[in-house]
Amino acid sequence: MKTMGFPRMMKELGERRAFLPEFFGSLQACGAPVTLESGYGSRLGYDESDYRSVNKNVRIGSLEEAYGQDVVVILRAPRMDELEMIRRGAVLVSMLHYPTRAHRNEVLKELGIKAVSLDSVRDDFMNRIVFNPTGTSANGMELAFQALAEARLDFFSHRRRPLQVGIMGLGPIGQKAARWAGRFGSHEMLERARQSRARGVIVHMLPRNFTCERRDMERLLPRLDILVDATTREDPYKYIVDNRMIGLMKPDAVILDLTADPYLTDGLGTQVKAIEGIPTGDLSNTVIRTDDPLYEQIPDGVSTEHRRTVVSCNAWPGVKPEECMRLYGIQIAPLLQKLVKKDPYAMRADAPDYFERAIARSTLEYYEANERKG
Repeated sequence: MKTMGFPRMMKELGERRAFLPEFFGSLQACGAPVTLESGYGSRLGYDESDYRSVNKNVRIGSLEEAYGQDVVVILRAPRMDELEMIRRGAVLVSMLHYPTRAHRNEVLKELGIKAVSLDSVRDDFMNRIVFNPTGTSANGMELAFQALAEARLDFFSHRRRPLQVGIMGLGPIGQKAARWAGRFGSHEMLERARQSRARGVIVHMLPRNFTCERRDMERLLPRLDILVDATTREDPYKYIVDNRMIGLMKPDAVILDLTADPYLTDGLGTQVKAIEGIPTGDLSNTVIRTDDPLYEQIPDGVSTEHRRTVVSCNAWPGVKPEECMRLYGIQIAPLLQKLVKKDPYAMRADAPDYFERAIARSTLEYYEANERKG
């Protein structure tokens, strides 16, 4: 029987997420021994007894012990020094983002770790199985409209013009962002706007065949109150909106960064964000003003001359941690039940079992094989 380890996520002070006791209760039937790092769930108000009471196979251990199990599960990817705690041949289940983490992919292979990326787990129609688009789009839109309301004295006035939101990206996150924009980001904001008879929101959905036309974008940007990046780019080395174009936007406009792509330098150059010169926030700092020290962390060669208030987070669903982890627990539990029953090295993308196929498609080997084919 394989063992499972669950280290804590401690990358930043604002990170409170941990799988809930009910999730571990659903794993008891598979009989696998589970090691939780000491203090697991404490930031959500849970203690060891909450986890032990629902699963008799749960034990508490050190960070090293949690990383030393056969299957290591942690939502956000471990740091490089933590990867070295995972033994050769073990399975790492995490959000690994293969397309934009080439260096980490190489480290995983060098260390002999079997990688299962939760953001790559897909069904037979290539839809993500472990996914929280509402947690990303709703949390981001709520904070973006709050930031805009703070900047606009007439936000709740019935005399102002309708607000305009431009959303780059038509995938699930972009679509849900449009719905939340229509609700002014939250039910509370919408109700307050109704009471004051404030005018509504116009949403512009901007597909690639529009965003690639610079002159069309330059005409639209000055009208927008919120510009949203919900894109999936084929080339992470190219901007969609360069920094000069940001200068066309209203001084009090807000940029909402839902993708939170990082700036990364590799052998091919610097991977950049879709909008040039904006910083990436985290759970401790989601609303970034134009004088924020985060701008100093942006790589040289990336222009930050034109700045606007940026709403960004590298872990959007974590803004509401318990709600987020309840959903992820439901989505991930059947995957782990399969992983402890069958050797992941023997799983195939054409297997009869649904979850085996999904897991096989999420491995680093599968990603690299299909990337070469593409």
